[in-house]
Amino acid sequence: MSKIKSHSGAAKRFKRTANGFKHKQSHTSHILTKKSTKRKRHLRPMGQIAQCDKASIVRMLPYI
Repeated sequence: MSKIKSHSGAAKRFKRTANGFKHKQSHTSHILTKKSTKRKRHLRPMGQIAQCDKASIVRMLPYI
């Protein structure tokens, strides 16, 4: 049987952890002058993927 390709967009956005997957928050790359310092600070850390989305990410990333 042939190998399954990973979804290249998902591979760039999600990293595997012991408990699931982590992701970077959106809205952090441009037009930062109008965003408050507090808002930018809260966007900084990596977030955990919700349990309901885990199955679809596992399907997109079979070997990760």
